[in-house]
Amino acid sequence: MSIKEANVILVGMPGAGKSTVGVILAKMMSLGFVDTDLLIQTAQNRSLQDIVDKDGHMALRRIEEAVILSLDISNHVIATGGSAVYSHAAMTHLKSGGLSVFLNVDLPTIESRVRDIDTRGLARSPGQGLGDLFEERCPLYERYADVTVDCSGLTQEEVCAAILKKIKVSQLT
Repeated sequence: MSIKEANVILVGMPGAGKSTVGVILAKMMSLGFVDTDLLIQTAQNRSLQDIVDKDGHMALRRIEEAVILSLDISNHVIATGGSAVYSHAAMTHLKSGGLSVFLNVDLPTIESRVRDIDTRGLARSPGQGLGDLFEERCPLYERYADVTVDCSGLTQEEVCAAILKKIKVSQLT
């Protein structure tokens, strides 16, 4: 399956740049773009934070899984929510139609980018901080990644170039 006939799935921590890089990458590759967080908000007609506040973080994860399992698209860059990797079914579904790219960003960078942890709509246990999420999620991102891009010190365009290079290499092997 050529990448032009498939999806590129971006996974990583909140603040890793999945949505921003995803839009740029989609333009560079002449693909569509989907942000699963926006699909959740549209389907629920409310914000991610409202879901967490009223129904809890596990409800957000269940909704996220259902939204991802309902996706039937190709030729897209898909920016997943940071918690998509908690669902084996969702990740298996996404990977069946494309290549998963882990945007690996170090914790200090994540902490500098995500300042609104209590209002961002993160699927996290009460009192769980970014460091805790980082430790919990990074092994999951690595498990589901077909390709990992170290984003340290790179601009968004450089991240996209690194993704394109890794995708090309992965298709040759």
